[in-house]
Amino acid sequence: MKSFFKIVGSVFAVLFTWAAYLQYNDPDATIWFIIYGLAAFISVLFVVNRLPFLITIFSCLLATAGAYSQWPAEFQGFTIGEGDIENIERGREACGLLIIAVVMLLYALRIRFVKRGLKI
Repeated sequence: MKSFFKIVGSVFAVLFTWAAYLQYNDPDATIWFIIYGLAAFISVLFVVNRLPFLITIFSCLLATAGAYSQWPAEFQGFTIGEGDIENIERGREACGLLIIAVVMLLYALRIRFVKRGLKI
């Protein structure tokens, strides 16, 4: 099971790095480079067993709060051209933050269970 979580962490490190790269043409690219870059860095720390539990909890809470604050007044999906571009962009950003929050929660649970000697 240990190698499964190393693979999951590695996959998310690559996906978050790719998400950061895809922000190059975004008007607010710098903040998203930082957000996805930190998520990728945290994923690498998880893979090499150097990730503190409190960082995962803090990251999860921060990403959840960010998703809540970014959530559009009216969710119109993800496809450009099918609604207000600003609502669609906010929805995309909020869902990206939700993905980060869920991954950080997964890391936190894994770290907590391993410290307690439980197997998941």
